[in-house]
Formats: sequence, structure tokens, C-alpha cells
Amino acid sequence: MTKLSGPQWIDDFLGTDPPRSKSLVMTIFGDAIVPHGARLWLGSLIELVAPMGTTDRLVRTSVFRLVQEGWLVANREGRRSSYALEPQARARFERANHRIYAPPGLDWDGQWTLLLAPNGSIDTSLRAAIRKELEWEGFAMLAPGLLAHPAADVDSVAEVLGRVEGTGKVFACRARELPGIGARPLGELVGEGWNLSRVTEQYRHFIDGFAPLLALLQARGAPSPQEAFVMRSLLVHAYRRVQLHDPMLPLALLPRPWPGSEAYALAQAIYRLVFARAEEHLMEVLRREDAEAPEADGAFYARFGGLR
Repeated sequence: MTKLSGPQWIDDFLGTDPPRSKSLVMTIFGDAIVPHGARLWLGSLIELVAPMGTTDRLVRTSVFRLVQEGWLVANREGRRSSYALEPQARARFERANHRIYAPPGLDWDGQWTLLLAPNGSIDTSLRAAIRKELEWEGFAMLAPGLLAHPAADVDSVAEVLGRVEGTGKVFACRARELPGIGARPLGELVGEGWNLSRVTEQYRHFIDGFAPLLALLQARGAPSPQEAFVMRSLLVHAYRRVQLHDPMLPLALLPRPWPGSEAYALAQAIYRLVFARAEEHLMEVLRREDAEAPEADGAFYARFGGLR
């Protein structure tokens, strides 16, 4: 049996890789608050993140910046403030959650999504905005004016183009490999367009950091509700950071073994072991300031292939 305790693992993790406060607040909102109505009081948020080393001042600064950036909406009732998810940001949270909690691309129909903006067809600022946003969605620029992804989320592409005012201004199509003409396999474009070494390194770092936590949970059983919430939050926060840099290519095009698959299985196993106790702590904190705080919605229990 491992000698490491839950509080020791948390202290060690926070000592070596402390989360940035604004990014941690985003994680808490996406993982814990959105399933419970997407709104909470500032005092509850401060209490939730305090065990992770984020101070009252840092929380206030973080939510102020997230309001300014269009992620959250602030409301004031007397001397108290609450924060809710900005309705227009919900679609982006939902897509991020799908990336985190759904298994990596097992199914692929062999088709690539191409976006084309020939020279002179759009202005330089729009071209740069489209490239920046779609690279966050995993696209690669294979040539000037040509962005590609083998398994793009069409809804995400449409949302990005609408957000940067690029709707109707670029060409978009689907393509697949043309056999029988002696061309290079399309799969070789992965090596041309994406540098996966950094993502591979980040996944292995995640596995090294959280494999001991899984061993601890399996050996010692369920942690306290507050410890479970901290573990769950740190898990999702660390996994989300890797996911933001993963282009989410189909497994058929990735090197084997792909560490992203191992990282997903590890995150799934830990989440399933701590989510229930974490929910106990979350509901206790939320209902201290809001007796009507709702239980988690149905989508929450579909995470990681189903929570039991």
C-alpha cells in the first residue's frame, strides 16, 4: 500500500505545478458550475478554490478579467456579487467539455476539411484572425491560404467564422485520398502540418503526475469530500491544459502507442473515483449561499463514458 496520503499528494502537486488563478476559475466553471445552473456567488467560488492556493484577491481579479473578456456576467444584489456564464460563451464551453470528457477520435471516415482563402480574397487582419482561432481548434496551415484538419468539428468551424466575422468569406470543402495516381498518402500530411512532440511530452508529464494519484485512490479508498473536489479540479485543470494543445487528430493518423489514449483512460479512472464525493462538497458550499442551487444535470453523468 502506498504511504502517500491525499493531503500530501495535493500539497506536492500544488508545490510543483500550482495552477494560475484565472485558468483555474475557468476550469471550476466548466467542470463544476456549468452542470449546476452555470451561476454561483462570489463567496462560494472563493471557498471552493481556497484549498488550491488561490486567494480572495486573486479570485476577484480573475472573475473581473473573465467578465471583461466576455466569458462571465456579473450581477450584484446588495453587498453580494454572483457570476454566471455569458450565454454567448456556452457553446465554447460545451465544445471544450466534449474534448475533455469524450474519448479521443476513435471513428474517422477518411475525409479532410479544407478552408481556402486565396491571396487577395480577404484582408490581412481577417486572415490572421481565422488562422489564430482555427489553429486553437487543431487546424494546420499547410500552405498560404490553406488550412486543413482531418476530423474537424463543423459546428466549431462555423462558430469561429461567425465570431471573427468571416462567414461567407472563405471557401470550405471536404476531401479524401484519391487512389490509383501514385500520390503520397494523405496521412503523411500529419508529419508536414503538425508537430506532435510537444503534445506527446505534455501527455507523458500528465501521466507521470496523476498515475500516483490513481494508485493512492485505489489503495486508500474514497477521500474526504473537500479532498475529492480538489483532486477532481486539479485533474481536469491539468488535462484541459494538454487538451488545448492537442489538435485532436484521428487515432488512425497518430503514432502508436498514442499517449493521449493512456492519459484519457487515467483521467477517466480518477474522475470516476472522486466525482461523487466531490459533488458532496460542491453542493454543501453552493447551498450555503443559495439554498436553491440545482443538482448536476444529465449531461454531467454522461462524462467519461458514464459516471456510476
